[in-house]
Amino acid sequence: MEKEKLIIFDTTLRDGEQAPGFSMTVEEKLTMAKQLEKLGVDVIEAGFAAASEGDFEAVRRVADEIKDSTVCSLARALHSDIERAGEALANAERKRIHTFIATSPIHMKYKLKMTPDQVLEKAVDAVQFAQYFTDDVEFSAEDAFRSEREFLYRIFEAVIAAGAKTINVPDTVGYAIPEEFGQLIADIKNNVPNIDKAVISVHCHNDLGLAVANSLSAVKNGARQVHATINGIGERAGNAAMEEVVMAIKVRHDYFKNVYTDINTKEIYKTSRLLCRITGSFVQPNKAIVGDNAFAHEAGIHQHGMLAHRETYEIMKAEDVGVPSSKIVLGKHSGRHAFKTRLEELGYTNLSEEEIDNLFAKFKSLADKKKEVFDEDIEALILDEIFQSEEAAKLKYYHVISGNTVLTSATVKLEKHGEEILANGYGDGPVDSAMRAIEKALGVKTRLKDFSIRALSSGKDAMGEVRVMVDFDGITTSGKGISTDIIEAALKAYIEAFNRYTARKKFLENRIDEGI
Repeated sequence: MEKEKLIIFDTTLRDGEQAPGFSMTVEEKLTMAKQLEKLGVDVIEAGFAAASEGDFEAVRRVADEIKDSTVCSLARALHSDIERAGEALANAERKRIHTFIATSPIHMKYKLKMTPDQVLEKAVDAVQFAQYFTDDVEFSAEDAFRSEREFLYRIFEAVIAAGAKTINVPDTVGYAIPEEFGQLIADIKNNVPNIDKAVISVHCHNDLGLAVANSLSAVKNGARQVHATINGIGERAGNAAMEEVVMAIKVRHDYFKNVYTDINTKEIYKTSRLLCRITGSFVQPNKAIVGDNAFAHEAGIHQHGMLAHRETYEIMKAEDVGVPSSKIVLGKHSGRHAFKTRLEELGYTNLSEEEIDNLFAKFKSLADKKKEVFDEDIEALILDEIFQSEEAAKLKYYHVISGNTVLTSATVKLEKHGEEILANGYGDGPVDSAMRAIEKALGVKTRLKDFSIRALSSGKDAMGEVRVMVDFDGITTSGKGISTDIIEAALKAYIEAFNRYTARKKFLENRIDEGI
């Protein structure tokens, strides 16, 4: 049997970015899109061009610079939305407009206040109008799983006749069970007369933790495109995790005998870590494929089995998803050549000589403070060097006085928009007092919503990573700071959150609620 390609439609930059705390600037979206292209994603949904000027610009920039992947913009079934999508995608090498309208009784009655016939007419009109801008049009029936089957068949037949090349079947609220979602796809194949003229796509949400399972069940029953996001981010509980769908297809090729993907799986881990860096989020340690513990073994029985034969407890190789399998330790006596070789082994092969020189200088400085420098330390330096936020403010120095018999105080000096600012703060401990001093120096009203610390590597001199979520006058942003000094890491995290706030203030204005 000849294998068919499973199209990977990545919506990290659209549906994923809609999740609270995951918004990205134009530059961050472009950085992420370039990595998705390197990963081998077939379609990149770069945003919702009509949502805001920021989203329009993000779609336009991605469309201008991405050449190997199809670039897509979401659009409601409105001429104004579709026109904005067409304008943003004008220079794309490959472009797609993804238009949608709700089809379930509850959505049509309470949200749209339209009859099924009106919805069908609107869908057909949207697909026809979108073809003025591109011949690659995808139609989504929002809340398809809770829609009446006969109406779904009618609307899909009509939009395919109108020119839609892909029909998407979303489980918008994550309500489906794998067996019944797979059956829905089979029923669509068997009851839409012209279904052979379109690709069946699925878009599954994870409210019951079944997004990946539902997507795979759909593939088994004939779907040939899957909407997914890196790390499974997205509205509410998220979307189907792309890395899990892809690796399930690859590892269980005996079960999914007739499909394949073009994803370069060795780029998965790096893509996951880049998204974490950009959004200031963590992946839980036990996350499949990309979690810190995905290829870790602590139990004695497991360790014994692994030493005897790797496949006793591992169904895939760490290297297959880009996780470094070796733990070569570098130190202060290591030279630039050894450092550059380790960067290449970790997958960072496209760094400029200037970037390597900067990283090597930081590595030597870190090596003087630590006895051993681990792969995690090196990766942290890379991410901190290459993917920085715009620096509206930066830390010049700080000084903290703390003890069990003195009032803890901190002094910080910042450079904010080119001006140096000195501020003092008092608190319950060194971190609290330093944060209060930072707030005074920044001169904005803030509320700390989340503060977490973790060690990036082993040993008492390990690098620490601090993550914060801060509300700046109603706009919540996140930041990360990395240092062997946890106070310095906390200050860096707070300042990065502020820098993200200044960059996003305009970007987040007047955003509208986005669909599926």
